[in-house]
Amino acid sequence: MKPLSAIMPVLSFSMALGFSLVSTVVRAETVSLPMDTLPSRTTLPNVSPANSALANRGAYVARSADCMACHREDYSGGVPIETPIGNIYSTNITPSKKYGIGNYTEADLKKALRRGRAPNHQIYPAMPYPSYHGMTDDDISALFAYFQTVPVVDKPPEKTTHLPFPLNIRSLMLAWNVINVPATENRAGLTQTQQRGEYLVNNLEHCGTCHTPRNLTQGLDKDRYLSGAPLGKWFAPNITPDNDTGIGLWSEMDIVTYLRTGTLDKRAYAGGPMAEAVAHSTRYLTDEDLIAMASYLKVVPAIKTDDYLIPVNVSRLPQPVSDSITYDLLEQKDYLAQAKTNTVSNANKSGLNSNAPKDLYLAHCASCHGVDGYAQPDARYASIVGLSSIRRVKPDALVGVIAFGAKGAFNTAPKMPGFSKDLSPAQIASITNYVRVTFGGLPNSDVSAADVTRVIKEKS
Repeated sequence: MKPLSAIMPVLSFSMALGFSLVSTVVRAETVSLPMDTLPSRTTLPNVSPANSALANRGAYVARSADCMACHREDYSGGVPIETPIGNIYSTNITPSKKYGIGNYTEADLKKALRRGRAPNHQIYPAMPYPSYHGMTDDDISALFAYFQTVPVVDKPPEKTTHLPFPLNIRSLMLAWNVINVPATENRAGLTQTQQRGEYLVNNLEHCGTCHTPRNLTQGLDKDRYLSGAPLGKWFAPNITPDNDTGIGLWSEMDIVTYLRTGTLDKRAYAGGPMAEAVAHSTRYLTDEDLIAMASYLKVVPAIKTDDYLIPVNVSRLPQPVSDSITYDLLEQKDYLAQAKTNTVSNANKSGLNSNAPKDLYLAHCASCHGVDGYAQPDARYASIVGLSSIRRVKPDALVGVIAFGAKGAFNTAPKMPGFSKDLSPAQIASITNYVRVTFGGLPNSDVSAADVTRVIKEKS
């Protein structure tokens, strides 16, 4: 769940069921992107003409707040959330009176969202109440109405949180809250569209929860807001408008396209937690809201970090072997088979072994990502040509994906397996270097087995 701005522009969205919901505040007049060029929005589920307009608006608030990424699509909970103090498991938030929030009043929900306080205990800040602290009363009312319509799941989550002493003393969160809530502050001088974007980015979508480094108390480091942070086995990159280390070279349309689709040609592909955010939340947002987020992200303070993006050298990037290979499965299969035959033949002639970088890539990666890296996007196999994750000075993100695998942005996307158990650190390093040079356009790459071992140890 995530909050809406205190100065809320129109929240209007049309449903396939034939109705629309509009807030009482006038629409922002600073939308600059042509609406007819935006990627198509996914129809919002979980709405019904049998429900009140308030409840149906709450369904949109739930999507905007990304509740499903942690609580599951049916809100039954049990999803592990990795934290420095151990896994914290999400709770059942269906209207079950025994296992969920069926006994909550609207005031109870407001306390949980803004103060991290359930009726009988403090909530761990794995639930991003430091960001939800800014939610408006109207959005909380809509969310409360919506949760009354959610089908009851009358059983506890499969797993529940059990932290060691003294971390299991939830009252300690009261002191933590004094220091770290709220996590963000509103800025002056923003346009109405940017104010809406600020509310979505800072509060409802709680982007800073993943993309902001933590301070000594594990609260958000406000001086480095959105500049990138480790996230379990992942790294949430810098999304400030710094040209070298952030997304300063992305246009507003680029940001909207990425949030709507999870992909940006030759630059970015959403995996891991960001894939979940796209799948459960941002692809459902209105054009106006995505534009607002993009507009705000272009004006947050730019922060330069030490994890530079190496610019794409287009002349070094491979070209697809044909116009049809990215969607023709048989052509892709035949091309891979021929490539494997050629490398084996050349290896035999020159005395090389199967640990050669290209051989390793063809054996373990090319069946999904393609010989030339362009894969089959129509089947949701990701093209990896030019991606920012393979062009960073620090290779840790790419090593982590190869070692531990990745989940695509949509439920229909195939899951990438991890190879940390099947390949040696030297082999993973070899694939990493091959990918960075061949598909990232880098002049060279010197990732070592020791680098791979370090990343695996840090993220295991």
